[in-house]
Amino acid sequence: MTDQDGSAGGPGCELAPDGDPVRGLTPDPALTGPRADCVLCGEPTEYPAGQPGSTLCPVCTWQQAQRIACAG
Repeated sequence: MTDQDGSAGGPGCELAPDGDPVRGLTPDPALTGPRADCVLCGEPTEYPAGQPGSTLCPVCTWQQAQRIACAG
């Protein structure tokens, strides 16, 4: 799907700044300040508090990936 200007994504989609989706999903280790809490267990995550979306700690991210992979 493309927007009127020909770019990918819709009104709610935002691409990674440099077009690299992996980099867009990887937290920047240089960021400082308060960290977001995991929405499942409440532990601090690697993401800043202002990170949009549901933030998960590394353990919960791994567990969610296992659940999805085994859902068949």
